[in-house]
Amino acid sequence: MTSTDKKKKVKVQCAKCSVEFRERACMKPGGGPSAGCPTVSAKNLLAKALREYQSPENREFARHASIQEGECYSGRERQPYVIHPVKPRILEICEFAQKMGYRRLGIIFCAGLANEAAMASDFYEEKGFQVASVMCKAGCVPKEEIGLSDHEKIFRGNHESMCNPIFQAMVANEEGVDFNVLLGLCVGHDSLFFKYAEAPSTVLAVKDRVTGHNPLAALYLSGSYYAWLKKPYHKESVFFRPISDSSAG
Repeated sequence: MTSTDKKKKVKVQCAKCSVEFRERACMKPGGGPSAGCPTVSAKNLLAKALREYQSPENREFARHASIQEGECYSGRERQPYVIHPVKPRILEICEFAQKMGYRRLGIIFCAGLANEAAMASDFYEEKGFQVASVMCKAGCVPKEEIGLSDHEKIFRGNHESMCNPIFQAMVANEEGVDFNVLLGLCVGHDSLFFKYAEAPSTVLAVKDRVTGHNPLAALYLSGSYYAWLKKPYHKESVFFRPISDSSAG
């Protein structure tokens, strides 16, 4: 994205749609659009996306994902239907992988969730999968290798292995993994893994060091215990880093 593109006003803001949820253009034929609605304003892109679904690989992947979505709810034969979810995500991943015919899973995990990774590995092996698992610190590469100074490390004055998502991806690729399952990779490290992984990937859990790996808790409590998150940025505070024009580039 160029600097000129960044200066353009954002047009698509589905999160701020003012139309009642079930009456939106994306939810029902003839539904109402809000300003910038991509269902109405981006028909050329929609047609392009639909052409991508015509490839056998994408079509089958999307079809099974949607079947799996429906199977996560029980009692769908009852009308009017009130949604009743019954399957946790760890099982949903298992069933989707089985639908796709995957045999080898890759658990790509953060060192801070090593216990959870062992439990997940056992779970998927008991379901009949082969499981390769790669921890973020694999390679034992010091953080200085990517330019960190000692004061930027967690444990100052000591060796600290960098998180190594590119290496994790390469190892998973070499292992011939059919489907990667991410568990707690840091913000940014997960992005690099997605960039270099050859197999499709999903996320079992994301890291949140404060909320027990439930990042939405901060949103749910943003009107009370986490109200401080909405305060203006202050340069002197460790919690608030202002976004300047120079840093945005």
